Amino acid sequence: MVYILLLVGFILLIKGADLFVDGASHIAILLQVPPILIGLTIVAFGTSSPEATVSIIAALEGASDISVGNVVGSNIFNITLVVGVAAFLYPLKVESETIRKEIPFTLLASVALLILMSDLTLQGADKNILTRTDGLILLLFLSIFIYYVIEIGLKSRNKNQNQNQAIDGNISWGKNIFITILGLFGIILGGNFVVNSGTKIAYSLGMSETLVGLTIIAIGTSLPELVTSVTAALKKESEIALGNIVGSNIFNILFVLGASATITPLMVDNKVFSDALFMIILTVLLFIFSRTNFSISKREGLLFVLAYVIYLIYIIIRN
Repeated sequence: MVYILLLVGFILLIKGADLFVDGASHIAILLQVPPILIGLTIVAFGTSSPEATVSIIAALEGASDISVGNVVGSNIFNITLVVGVAAFLYPLKVESETIRKEIPFTLLASVALLILMSDLTLQGADKNILTRTDGLILLLFLSIFIYYVIEIGLKSRNKNQNQNQAIDGNISWGKNIFITILGLFGIILGGNFVVNSGTKIAYSLGMSETLVGLTIIAIGTSLPELVTSVTAALKKESEIALGNIVGSNIFNILFVLGASATITPLMVDNKVFSDALFMIILTVLLFIFSRTNFSISKREGLLFVLAYVIYLIYIIIRN
């Protein structure tokens, strides 16, 4: 039965992502804003819903290793496998604003997380913990990011309206909102099926809580990003594909961990620090690759995929 639910979860994820990308890209046209902004907000928040659900529930149940490991593992998965596979299928176009602002903001969020959870090193505390104050700081960073995205969106919309950009009469609000919500429902439900089934299988194999959070749950909750970005890349909506990944990583750190830590303080396993450092290094690489011809090529995508395979082997051996 567990394996059947796993298969059903994958089917829901794939079909849900297909509907979600179609609806979101059409909403971008109706709003007269660039697709990258839809990727950074609606799509990113939607595909981060499984991480938020799993991490908050895990925090409430006292399984903080899963909460933190889920977010760090998901972000590593997003940059390596999601960007890698999407770019390998179709080179990802990178907007100048993404290079100058969004990716650096992702790096800032990653470094802020590392600093906030380094209590042993920086404060000489007995243990590393993300306190409620740390959670509120992360949520404050999130509010700054959302303000920036809204401001850019309004400027872009006013520019498009001044240029009298034509909108296809066949694209309607009601239909695309319904398609987007239906796709999001499929993504969340499918993600939950995959996570729950995968977790049961993992625990039956004797894996530790930290390893489960970094691998099975991180991969499971990141499947919406993978399927959505790959689908967007195949549809040549590369702005949505990359915006989804960058936005999702920002939401994962600032919203998911921010909300989880605000609800209840999160203990941080010492092993997660090496993973957080790797996440920061990968974000820097994403920034460097993005600056080469304003795109991420097939070769660079393949390098990201290989990086994830090496990382996965490392954490399995480590644990």
